Amino acid sequence: MTVDEILDFVGAMLPSFRILIIWVLAWLALWMLRRLQGTFKTHIVRRVDEFRDSRRIETLMNVFRYTANIVIVGVAIMLTLGTIGISITPILATAGVAGIAVGFGAQSLVKDFFTGLFLLIENQVSEGDMVEAAGKSGYVERVTLRHIRIRDYDGSVHFIPNGMITTVTNRSREYAYAVIDLNIQRQESIDAVIKKMEEVARGMRNDAVFGLMILDDVEIAGVEKMDGATLAMRCRIKVKPAKQSAIRSEFLRRMKAVLDVNEDVHSAA
Repeated sequence: MTVDEILDFVGAMLPSFRILIIWVLAWLALWMLRRLQGTFKTHIVRRVDEFRDSRRIETLMNVFRYTANIVIVGVAIMLTLGTIGISITPILATAGVAGIAVGFGAQSLVKDFFTGLFLLIENQVSEGDMVEAAGKSGYVERVTLRHIRIRDYDGSVHFIPNGMITTVTNRSREYAYAVIDLNIQRQESIDAVIKKMEEVARGMRNDAVFGLMILDDVEIAGVEKMDGATLAMRCRIKVKPAKQSAIRSEFLRRMKAVLDVNEDVHSAA
């Protein structure tokens, strides 16, 4: 084999070697990205205390990984096409026009994606929260970049596209208040009723089960409304998130028992 033939062979094989190097580097970049992401995720998850925060971090990591994969593979394809002599300028121009067309046709999908991304980044809603969004309320079962899935009190499941969400009312952050309205007869002594409400709330806070849900002493606002022969007494109890209904129901149950005993004493007298 002559020198010219060797040079021709090397020149013919050079594009193949370049393509091989491009894809090896792309594979190494993806491998390093996965390793770095795994290390970073482990470090971050160890520093959070709540399960919902770890779920949010995992979702954001997945979004970052998919985006990075698309970018790296896209760059590798463009470099490969340039190596084999195909001009990528017309391809980029066509992709730009197609991207604009797809963008106009899928505006709602793009809006859902970006709204969902900011919902996750700003931690407005997480799985397990009790929220109200787009006129629906209930427990959040799933949060994605496309939609959130809410199950209401009746068991119905609502799939709400993120693009429809303009306001999120989250009832599961740090603490909540069980607001309780108690209707009593107008002739009842308000001071006596307030004393009974404080006793019931104190008993609940000392309870082995309900005491774990209550964060502070009862706050009694007093008479909220007067309607004919009845008065509405309002109070609120600071509780752990999503425990309002349980505390409200138990408080009313115990107050009924106390008031029934009081009525029996008056009747006997």
